[in-house]
Amino acid sequence: MIKSELVQIIANRNPHLYQRDVENIVNAVLDEISGTLAEGNRVELRGFGAFSVKNRPAREGRNPRTGEKVMVEEKWVPFFKTGKELRNRLNGIK
Repeated sequence: MIKSELVQIIANRNPHLYQRDVENIVNAVLDEISGTLAEGNRVELRGFGAFSVKNRPAREGRNPRTGEKVMVEEKWVPFFKTGKELRNRLNGIK
């Protein structure tokens, strides 16, 4: 599912809302999650899961084409851990 499909589904389920308003709401939620993660904080949506950032330290890697050693810089990556309710739903457990 892509963002435009999500907006369309929410708009269809809520006919009293304009599609542009639903799009603004979805964008606001995603922007807030992104901004919070960029600050290094965690976002938890009960029953769905938790978003956080993890540090990947600098390391020595290899160029797959030449086999030459290269340094890979430290980086921060987003991480998602599913909540219990979502995990159970995916596995058919009620």
